[in-house]
Formats: sequence, C-alpha cells, structure tokens
Amino acid sequence: MIDVEDLIALVRNYNPRTNEDLIRKAYDYGRRMHEGQKRHSGEAYFTHPVAVAAILTEQRLDDASIITALLHDTIEDTKSTYTEIAAQFGDEVAELVDGVTKLTNLQLSSTETKQSENFRKLFMAMSKDLRVILVKLADRLHNMRTIKSLPMEKQVRKARETMDIFAPLAGRMGMQWMREELEDLSFRVINPEARASIIRRYITLQKETGDVIHKITADIRTELEKEGIDADVWGRAKKPYSIWRKMQEKQLAFSRLSDIYGFRVICRTESDCYRILGAIHRRWRAVPGRFKDYISQPKSNGYRSIHTTVSGRDGKRVEVQIRTRQMHEVAEAGVAAHWSYRDGERAQNPFAVDPAKWIATLTERFDTADDHDEFLENVKLEMYSDQVFCFTPKGDVVQLPKGATPIDFAYSIHTRIGNSCVGAKVDGIRVPLWTRLKNGQSVEVITATGQRPQATWIDIVVTGRAKSAIRRSLREEDRERFVKLGQELARVAFEHVGRKVSDKALRTAAKTLGLSDETEVLARLGSAELTAREVIEAIYPELATQQSVEEVDHRRSVVGLTADQSFRRANCCQPVPGERIVGITYRGQGVVVHAIDCPALAEFEEQPARWVDLHWHSGRHAPVHTVSLNMTITNDAGVLGRICTLIGEQKANISDLTFVDRKPDFYRLIVEVDVRDAEHLHMVLTALEAESDVAQVERYRDLSRKP
Repeated sequence: MIDVEDLIALVRNYNPRTNEDLIRKAYDYGRRMHEGQKRHSGEAYFTHPVAVAAILTEQRLDDASIITALLHDTIEDTKSTYTEIAAQFGDEVAELVDGVTKLTNLQLSSTETKQSENFRKLFMAMSKDLRVILVKLADRLHNMRTIKSLPMEKQVRKARETMDIFAPLAGRMGMQWMREELEDLSFRVINPEARASIIRRYITLQKETGDVIHKITADIRTELEKEGIDADVWGRAKKPYSIWRKMQEKQLAFSRLSDIYGFRVICRTESDCYRILGAIHRRWRAVPGRFKDYISQPKSNGYRSIHTTVSGRDGKRVEVQIRTRQMHEVAEAGVAAHWSYRDGERAQNPFAVDPAKWIATLTERFDTADDHDEFLENVKLEMYSDQVFCFTPKGDVVQLPKGATPIDFAYSIHTRIGNSCVGAKVDGIRVPLWTRLKNGQSVEVITATGQRPQATWIDIVVTGRAKSAIRRSLREEDRERFVKLGQELARVAFEHVGRKVSDKALRTAAKTLGLSDETEVLARLGSAELTAREVIEAIYPELATQQSVEEVDHRRSVVGLTADQSFRRANCCQPVPGERIVGITYRGQGVVVHAIDCPALAEFEEQPARWVDLHWHSGRHAPVHTVSLNMTITNDAGVLGRICTLIGEQKANISDLTFVDRKPDFYRLIVEVDVRDAEHLHMVLTALEAESDVAQVERYRDLSRKP
C-alpha cells in the first residue's frame, strides 16, 4: 500500500501548495473507518481507496478529488456518515463522496425503469460536479486491474459493465488512455483466447519484420529535422482489443490488418502541426478518407489533433496524430483538464473544456424523451459515440454522432424539418437518406409539405433526438396502420405457441409491460418498439421458448403482407431473418423484400406508396436463405475441400460456387450458402475467418443483380 507521505509527494509534484495536513487527516480517517475490512485478494481494503487516489494524481487533480478518492467508500461500507465527513472535510468533499456513493449504488447495466430513472437523475446532477465521475472511473480502473481475485461469474459481469458503460464514458470525456486500458482489461476477462491469439500474432509479426516502431519513428524524426521542426515523436502498437475490434468491423484476418501501429508527434505551435502534416504527406502517400482535422473542428470534449493515415514501410499503413503540447494535455486528461494543477495553480489550458458547458451539450438533447427507458437509450446513443461535424448551406456547424445520417442532421436543426424531410444533398449531390455523414460535409435537407416520418427511419437514424421524434410522430400519425400490423404480428406469434390472440390476453400483456391498454401493445408491436416474443413472454413465459424450437414455414417467413400478396427476397442484398427489412411492391410480381440498408432502395425514395413495413417471423427459420460470400483462398491442394467441409460442419449448405479470379498463389470465388438467419450466417463467417487458408471472406452484394 502507498504510504501517506508517498501519496502527498505525488500530489506535491504538480501542486506544491497542496493542503498536506488535510490529506493526512483523510488518509488516517479512511484507514480507521476501513480497519478490519479485506478485499477478495486478502489485502487490507484501504489499499483500494489509496490506489484510486494515486490514479487521480496522474491526472493532476485537486485536493478535493484526492481526498474524495480516499473516502469514496466510507459512507457505503463503514459507519461513517455524510454529516461526519462534511464536519471534518467540508461540504465540497462530502457532496463528492455522496455522489460517488450514489453512482456506485446504481445498476447502470440494468434497463429497468427504476434504474433508468435513477440514472437520469444522476446524469442531470452531474453538471454540479463532474469530479464524481472522474473518481468513479479511477475506482473502476483499479478494480479492473485487480479483478483476478473475484469469482469468475462476477469478473464477467463487471467486465461487461465496464465495456458497455465505463470505457465508452471515459472515451466520451476525452480520456482515451483510460478507455483503452478499461477495454483491454475487460477483453482479457470476456475473451481471453482471442486476446492471447492477437498477442501471439503480434509477437510473430515482430520477429518477421523487426522493430517497425523504432524504424518509422526514426523516419519521421528525419523528415522533421529536414524541415527544422522541433517536436517529439512516439510510436506504439495498438491495444489488443483495438486490433480485435478492427478485425471484427472490417471482417479481416490479423495478417490483412494494416494499421496496427500508431504514432504521435507533439510540437510547440498550431502552425507547426500543419507543417508536420505537409512533411509527412510529402514523404509518404496519404490514405484517402483517413484524414481528420480536429484542430479546426474540435470534439465537444475539447480534443484537438490532426489524424492522418499513410502508407509507410513495406506498404504498411500507420496512423499519425499531430498536436501541440497543450492539445496533448487535453487529449490525455479530457474534460478532467479543467481541474488539472501545475506548480500549485490551476492549469490555464486554453483548450480545456468547461465541464458544465460540456454536460449541457449532452443534456439539451434529451429533453424530448418520453419515458425513462427511452432517456437511457438516448444517453447511451449520445454519450458513447464519436462526433462528426457537418455544415448547413449557410456554413453553420452541426455536431452529430459518428454514423449519423441526413435524417439525424434534419432533426438536429428542428423536429419540423426532420418530420418533413424527403431527401438530402451532400456536397451538392443527391444521396439516399441512409447515407452515413462524414466530417466536413455540407448537407442540404430537402423537405415537402405533407411528408411524415417512415417506420424504417427508426433503424436508419442514430441520435436519440431523432429516434424520439420519429417514434412520437409515428405514434400520433400512423397509429391506425401500426395497430393493424401489430394485430397480424400478434396473431402469427400466438398461433405459433398454440394460442389465440384476444383482447383479454393483450390487456394482460399491457398490464405486465406497463402500457396503457391493448391498443398500445399492438401499436408498439407494429412500430417495432416491442417484439412478438416480448408480448408472448409477458403472458406465457413458459411457452415463449417454443418460438425458437418449432421451424417456421419458409413460405410464411415474412409478416406484414396481405392475404393475396406473395414475396421474394431481393437478389441484390439477400436479406436473411434477423435483419431489418422493408418491402417494395411490383405490379403483378408481389413484394420484393430488401434489407433496410440496401442501396437499391434509393430509386424508390420518392415512391412511398410502394413501401411495405415487413418483419421476419419471430420463430426458428429453415436453412433456405441463400447468401453470397466473396472469398479469397490459398491456391493449394485440399484447401477448397476443407473449406466446403467447414461450411458443412456449420450446418449450412453450398448451393453454388463460381471462380472469379485464378492466380498462381490464390483463388477468388463466390460461394452461395444457404443459412437460417443472421446468427447462422455469422457462425459461418466466423468459422471461415478462423481458417488459416482463407485470406479474406465477406458478404457479397451485387447491385447489378435484379431485385
């Protein structure tokens, strides 16, 4: 355990004017209160609060934060009280300790209404003092560093909560180093085999290529010396979880993943940042679409930096971040930079964000949430995502989460604009409404009188504000249509478990689900806010599992059609059960079912009368849904046979196979595979990605194929 004098020395390093006596008093008080208590590891419990305080000294936080760390578990776990702490250490510390205690008592991973309400109250109160969150994050970081002493079941629960809640929160607050460490510590618990595999592959890569980081760092320094620029250069391999996430997102094997190294160049002035960027781009070829200028367009948490990715040695991609020393301080401390001390004075960093203003940018978006669960969803949507910056035609900047669409953009301007949106132009070019916006783009929203939101928009937008407004509009304007669709969904679901849907059964479901009446159940079922399975479980929990046992007739696998309508899957996107779908009517041909994100839908954007709201049946589907896979494999004896066997082992059938490209060392082919649903497809892809002779495999979608 860190001695009190050593802890004070850590504080004194950045704050010579620290109140040493008060820290000693808090240290002694905390040790006395926790006396006799043990951690799961067998250590004295007080070692934990001291370690949390030490973590906060790395962020150069004030005395009140350090003292709060030493006392943060006293109200919760000892006989200490708020009144006693206030009397001995002041109201400021007492309120901070009380805030950490309230946050500890919340089950943040729960979606129960009560917990949603508590989270909302706490979140709104965060504007009083964000240091509560800083202490809690340090508390969670130390708990994750020492998690091995907990039972495995509790380790997994804590790790998932950390991955879902605390790591994204640290990232959103600008403390990227903490986010990466929390993610990696959670990854170590949740998927130790995958993490160990990445580390082994990285070690093998080092043996094959040598010390790439040292070589590239030296190359960058050489270029800077030529330009006469004074700057520090650091390089590092990215964390195992970061590499794993990229492998999953891009569906690439480790051997094909290029940008696993990151470099930082820290200089003196903003003008130096752009000179360094020019020097790097003159020396190496920039990768298109991988340049971000967060200096001219900072993130809401104060983060400023230039990001660029270039093709370095041997064609390997490397990411380079360029920023000044003051920008780097904010990049490391995030919102916490507001409280940082240097030489006994509050650090005057011009880039540090006022926490009250930062939290206001989040809370202002949640005023339209209709209930606590919807608010909790909105919080997660807004807090745990990166930002993109787009422009209105007049040049005003609009901040949106990463992945936002023109519909999100429209709703961010005004609900009326969002509701009447019929199209959009990005940089002067007409684009589909589900286009993902990128930094720096100019967006023009096209509206029309009488237009109203479509149900499919719910799955297109990413902001809580847009989702809330769309749901409200749909409930108000399309209630009758959703009730009708909900009746069909309910009928099919009840029949599947051997029951008949009735008003009485639906009233019972409404009571169990906390809704007003049976009509509300049907309306939410039709608008996809409730699933048929949830309704069945509310009344017949013992029968709900039957839905996944009995197989759905593939001729009736889609719900939402009239009795005289037939359907077929679109060849261009090949949707499978489990994916969101929409139907397009064709005269004399019935309904063609498309995936909600199919680019082919763009041509029907101005023909809303042809769109049909559809859902897949909620039961177990037959393996008859053909999906095309684009695969690159090693040209070697027996490889194709092994891959066919591998697909068969996943209970999937190969219905066709076409060679597209033959080279001396590899083949590229299109394989048609019949699967049950999206989960079955994921199993097949995962098995193929793990095969060493498969260089690349991805889902193949061909817009040239007629729907």
